[in-house]
Amino acid sequence: MEFPAWDPVLFDIPGLPIDIRWYGMMYVVGFVAGQWILVRLARAGFFPVKPEAAPDLIFYCVFGVMLGGRTGYALFYQHSLLNPLEFVQVWKGGLAFHGGLAGVAVAIWLFCRKYQIRWMRVADACALAVTPGILAVRCANFINGELFGRVTQKGVGWAMQFPTDDRALSLLGIADDWTMRDRELCIQVAYGKRTFDDVKGLLSQVDGHGKAIDWSAVVPKLDWQHVRSLTDVDGHPLVPYRHPSQLYEGLGEGLLLGLVMLALYLLTRRRPWRPGRYGVVFLLGYAVVRSSLEFVREPDSWLGVVWLGMTMGQILSAGLVVGAMLMLFWPQRGAAAPSGGGPGHPPPATE
Repeated sequence: MEFPAWDPVLFDIPGLPIDIRWYGMMYVVGFVAGQWILVRLARAGFFPVKPEAAPDLIFYCVFGVMLGGRTGYALFYQHSLLNPLEFVQVWKGGLAFHGGLAGVAVAIWLFCRKYQIRWMRVADACALAVTPGILAVRCANFINGELFGRVTQKGVGWAMQFPTDDRALSLLGIADDWTMRDRELCIQVAYGKRTFDDVKGLLSQVDGHGKAIDWSAVVPKLDWQHVRSLTDVDGHPLVPYRHPSQLYEGLGEGLLLGLVMLALYLLTRRRPWRPGRYGVVFLLGYAVVRSSLEFVREPDSWLGVVWLGMTMGQILSAGLVVGAMLMLFWPQRGAAAPSGGGPGHPPPATE
């Protein structure tokens, strides 16, 4: 399949360094969808707050996801982001799911303190509300051409050559020390989606080291159809075919897991499970899907295999299994919540 090479920037804002990106918009989509689900769960009596209080949890989670996700990415994947000047540049991407999940856990704790409710049913509600956001953000990862999969064979019908692959960037004459927007615009030119005359006013004149960029020498190389057809002496393409693992993750972690959570809720809504059980299913489900897909996702070049043949994603997913077991055996007071509570009248929290 041909990588579509959509522009990661949805809207250019003239004169400002910050643009409206698909990546950011997909987080907005996720939060809006999550709020809609939480309000409906509150009306059904599953989420133990009044419906008008449900959006407050989204407010807490926005900060939890952004701060936790960014901190997790800096600690586990890219230590350079510990520099405060780089840490705040979230529009460039770099958010880790596992860090974001830790941030959401803190957000739930703060929300429960404010409303004086116990946390397990709130965690259940979040588990039911989060999967549309996961699907949306994985689609944004695909648009950005990041987090692509491992090398596979050309005969795999859905395999793709990514222009963001290091080999492709080199053949296109795109340097590592250019700004992210310079690289994106050059890929648009290489695909014929924009002309160089259209974008030259948006390009930087110097690279990250302050050296002038000779764009006249770069332009002749920006031909994706030529680059993707290049082969070595054995006939293998110089730009390798890879799994579109972003789509696998979106379908697995977002759509499939979301359908499982929805089915569980619909099957048990008359007699809900004990608080925390839905959260356990989500954590275990995500850990299984993510760990499995790590076998086709390209490990981060600066990390690779981290320990005992496992990638960082698999190690962190093992931590989710531990968290699920803690939730499963967490001591709870009282009986399971009664079925239903009526709109705006949630059943009492019992965990």
